[in-house]
Amino acid sequence: MGSGMARRILSGGHDLAVYDVAPAAVAALVADGARGTGSLRELCDGRDVVVTMLVDDASVVSLATQSGGLCESLPKGGIHLAMGTYGVAAIRTLEAAHAQAGQTLVAAPVLGRPDLAAAGQLGVVPGGPEDAVARCAPLLNLIGRRIFQAGPKPECATAIKLANNAVLGCAMVAMAEGFALVRKYGVQPQVFQDVMVEGLFASTAYKVYGQKMVDESYDQVGSPITVGLKDALLIAAAADLARVPMPSHDVYHQRLLGAVAHGDADRDQAVLAREQARASGIDS
Repeated sequence: MGSGMARRILSGGHDLAVYDVAPAAVAALVADGARGTGSLRELCDGRDVVVTMLVDDASVVSLATQSGGLCESLPKGGIHLAMGTYGVAAIRTLEAAHAQAGQTLVAAPVLGRPDLAAAGQLGVVPGGPEDAVARCAPLLNLIGRRIFQAGPKPECATAIKLANNAVLGCAMVAMAEGFALVRKYGVQPQVFQDVMVEGLFASTAYKVYGQKMVDESYDQVGSPITVGLKDALLIAAAADLARVPMPSHDVYHQRLLGAVAHGDADRDQAVLAREQARASGIDS
């Protein structure tokens, strides 16, 4: 996801410096015109905005707050544009740390998969001070097909992304249940898929994940079960913090745990259809 986003920024003629603990990732972007750096200090030198796209809370918080990290290295007035999916607690920690360092956090989680990132067709949900979000706009417009303004605080963007993922997870569970039901009656799954996407549910979520469930192409991974489980825990934590009951999300979480227990942790989240099939007594 991050590589596709970086190439979109390069396509806009920006001076892009890159850093990654994996040298191969840096080398590939350098070959496309980016400037490789060997440390976070070098990366941040003279930068107005530093974009991060990391998977989990611990990684992004450590990157910002460690010795020689973003808070120590980014110039005063600089912006940390955090584009991964993180928990509310992590975003609040980052916001406070950057404020203490005279910097600004803008949270801008994205909606979509790696192929959409490469094509600049992601949805982007920025949250943060209006002037800081405006400074990031040239980058966001290269990365996304549509920008959804979340509000004046970074955690506004986090709440939207987690709520979106919660609804998506519930949709996948509902699709899996539907496929199991029609299979019990001898219906070809593709027929049900066509009914859904040409009827009430003509959206990307149903078209992409539903078709993967039909084809059982679970090894063509866009968003693996492990990432879904990470997000499910963040959603549950946000709901607990806000005292919001989410019983439908609880089912999604349990199905993810079942997929991990059955050895499907690294497969696409569409493999939840296999979890439902097992529960329904269907060989899959």
